[in-house]
Amino acid sequence: MTPIEASHMNKSNRLRAIIFDCDGVMFDSRQANINFYNHLLSRFDLPLMDPNEIDYVHMATGRDSVAHIFRKTPHFQEADAYRLQMDYTPFIKDMIIAPGLKDLLLKLQSEFILAVATNRSNTIDEVLGQNNLTGLFDMVVSSLDVKNPKPHPESVFKILSFFDLPAAQAIYIGDSSVDYETARDADVCFVAYGNDQLDAPFKVNTMMELEQVIQKFEGCWKADD
Repeated sequence: MTPIEASHMNKSNRLRAIIFDCDGVMFDSRQANINFYNHLLSRFDLPLMDPNEIDYVHMATGRDSVAHIFRKTPHFQEADAYRLQMDYTPFIKDMIIAPGLKDLLLKLQSEFILAVATNRSNTIDEVLGQNNLTGLFDMVVSSLDVKNPKPHPESVFKILSFFDLPAAQAIYIGDSSVDYETARDADVCFVAYGNDQLDAPFKVNTMMELEQVIQKFEGCWKADD
């Protein structure tokens, strides 16, 4: 590769957008999800979620989660309608914000486009608002903003299209196989957060480690490329 080719590659792949998943990255929301969906089940006098159901609702949309945990009952439509009118505020206290998240966003916001692509639906705005994060993101895409939620890449495509960015100038930070598939199918570089089992070119466990990846990012190249 000539110096001119290398220079062109670096310029065309300059990182411009950082896209975050919500649950499992920005927040440890596992207990909040457990409490929320168990509350929904108890409303209909049904048993609490088992471990497999807990794993499922951590990654799925609200509607898909309700469909899954009510799959053996006749109550899905009624339960989903109840979910949509529930006040999520009491459950936000069970969400633990990632240490260093807000400080990192404040550092990055003047240099990068910051966005969220999440399978949360009508709760994401309240979650961000209650944690004073709303004004730190340039765009938030929930499952209600797309026809095809994750793992379909539509949410990431929507962000790239809005800011007229090529995929090579963005990274997506997620914690699950759903997030991995989303990034892969959007052709966006994937950063695995808190999950070493995922096949990702970058793996981090803290916001400090994520900041180091962002600072040193020169493209999503594998060692044998």
